[in-house]
Amino acid sequence: MGDKVKEHPGAAGRARAADHPASVRNVVLVGHSGSGKTTLVEALALTAGAVNRAGRVEDGGTVSDYDDIEHRQQRSVQLSLVPVDWNGIKINILDTPGYADFVGELRAGLRAADAALFVVSASDGVDGSTRMVWEECAAVGMPRAIVVTHLEAARADFQEMTRVCAEAFGADDPDAVLPLYLPLYGPQGPDGHAPVTGLVGLLTQKLFDYSTGERKESEPGPDQLPDIEDARNRLIEGIISESEDETLMDRYLGGEQIDLKTLIEDLERAVARGAFFPVLAAAPAADGARQGLGTVELLELVTGGFPTPFEHPTPGVTTIDGKPREIKPCDTGGPLVAEVVKTASDPYVGRVSLVRVFSGTLRPDETVHVSGHGLADRGHEDHDVDEKIGALSTPFGKQQRPVTHVIAGDLACVAKLGRAETGDTLSGKDDPLLMEPWEMPDPLLPLAIQAHSKADEDKLSQGLARLVAEDPTMRLEQNQDTHQVVLWCLGEAHADVALERLRSRYGVQVDVVPHKVSLRETFAGKSAGRGRHVKQSGGHGQFAICEIEVEPLPGGSGIEFVDKVVGGAVPRQFIPSVEKGIRAQAVKGVAAGYELVDVRVTLLDGKAHSVDSSDAAFQTAGALALREAAADAKIHLLEPVAEVSVLVGDDYVGAVMSDLSGRRGRVLGTEQTSGGRTLVKAEVPEFEIGRYAVDLRSLSHGTARFSRSYARHEPMPPQIAEKIREQAKEAS
Repeated sequence: MGDKVKEHPGAAGRARAADHPASVRNVVLVGHSGSGKTTLVEALALTAGAVNRAGRVEDGGTVSDYDDIEHRQQRSVQLSLVPVDWNGIKINILDTPGYADFVGELRAGLRAADAALFVVSASDGVDGSTRMVWEECAAVGMPRAIVVTHLEAARADFQEMTRVCAEAFGADDPDAVLPLYLPLYGPQGPDGHAPVTGLVGLLTQKLFDYSTGERKESEPGPDQLPDIEDARNRLIEGIISESEDETLMDRYLGGEQIDLKTLIEDLERAVARGAFFPVLAAAPAADGARQGLGTVELLELVTGGFPTPFEHPTPGVTTIDGKPREIKPCDTGGPLVAEVVKTASDPYVGRVSLVRVFSGTLRPDETVHVSGHGLADRGHEDHDVDEKIGALSTPFGKQQRPVTHVIAGDLACVAKLGRAETGDTLSGKDDPLLMEPWEMPDPLLPLAIQAHSKADEDKLSQGLARLVAEDPTMRLEQNQDTHQVVLWCLGEAHADVALERLRSRYGVQVDVVPHKVSLRETFAGKSAGRGRHVKQSGGHGQFAICEIEVEPLPGGSGIEFVDKVVGGAVPRQFIPSVEKGIRAQAVKGVAAGYELVDVRVTLLDGKAHSVDSSDAAFQTAGALALREAAADAKIHLLEPVAEVSVLVGDDYVGAVMSDLSGRRGRVLGTEQTSGGRTLVKAEVPEFEIGRYAVDLRSLSHGTARFSRSYARHEPMPPQIAEKIREQAKEAS
């Protein structure tokens, strides 16, 4: 691929609206935090002529990490789009955060892209979370390539990293993960480290020298060819083994010299099919230089080897009522089907939606149908509304460059869609459609918040609604048991960004408060109580007496009320009043202020007065009777227990099981899964897993995942229950 570049495209590198899907490439950058993705994006933009110096657009500002929060946190926290042109091909580069808390942004990038560049650092290697994303891409057949960065590090070794990548990513076929270029090294420095100054193409056998800041091509000397022969032969064999021409391997083994054109064409087809995964090297441009090492080669790989949007199957599409709808891939004249892959708020233009068009053509000022379904459990109401498209633009840093239309296969920003949320479908107003949502991780770290002041309280609801509309990996809960507002996040960094956005974007200051777990109370055994409410204060008095018996029931039974009054001791019209008073008191609790559940309350006897008895009097008597019964009984505090499933690498199974046991968990069993992982199932009190999302990540070095679901409430240990009661007394 390295012999295709004719000249630097200069101003042609600026983004534009694409006119045909074949001239579009959508590529997402994947890699752990600190691997150099954003630096690589800026180097590619510089080489493509889209910026005037590394990372700067023509009127200032970086092309990727331009958000104020990203500057303060010194890391990417959101998906960003950087479009560039290279030799007539529009490349939409999607830069994703590498930190695990922002995996929702990564998944949005994977949804919008047709191929992935995995960025790995020569100084850090391949981490477990990057391997997991690779496996996800492999499961759907997404084409991939690998870029090795940080070659300037003292102990960086490209050949060793190539071996590591083959081991990490080529489990099924290590010969499908091979380098296309080998680095050229300059003189050793005082520290003994030799800098990488250029590349040698294994197929073309040409040298590409970047030492002057400009890519210069030359022929290798006779003494250099033997050094690349083994790597070249292995690359050719790897390409031929993936060739669709089954005769090619026989011809090669028979001694025939396969021509370069055939090899490059087969390589490009294998990459586009997701059958071959080339390894390349890249480094940012030095100050004043125009091209970073390996950036031209990367741009050539993307334009020549990565698939067009035509080769990306359209995700499942249905009508609004769920009937399947067949949509041709990338039909610019077909029905409009587009998806909001990211939502952001701009202080000047309001809500801005980043959209991938899968079918049809999107134009400004047309009315579209906006449909969102399936996220009600995360605080997103299902919605089907018609909205008018605002201005269409292509983002570049903080700038928005207007475009006249967006065809199938391309991405762009849409302004002023007031109801559109991340994951929504845009379609024709007369032909409303719905795309199946992409998989998003469950937020499992609770963040309980309350408004800092009365002024903040008035703005809190709107601020939270806008926050969850932008980020479907965040769940908003209004807990009816604890009366807390809870934001469920993916981790501490995710929570920090949410709080920062509430404050800086929406002007809402909130306080973080301890997250409460929904406790319950129940009777440990039978007990009896007498409620006597007799008062005389002139005129009509209040008279009601009732006697009850309380006994425990199995979990999940709720409150059962039984009437066993005989002889009319309690008039029939007041028996519902007694029940109402008992149920009202049960909601308030009888020991520590938590709801009473799973008991049978039997009304046995009572007394009434022909004048002074009333509905209110018997409600009060019923509540008093229940409190008296509780005073003479042992009351259990019930805590919620969650069923937890942890998917973890075999190396960490022992540590995870030990940790769960330390959280008062009961391990139910383990199950071996593919990829050297084990599924551990356990029941754990929710008190013990409030921060499990953070702790598990640390315990497994970011390689484990878990899910949780409510199982039941059960009695908590006496010593812990006593502490809870003491805290309740102090609070009251």
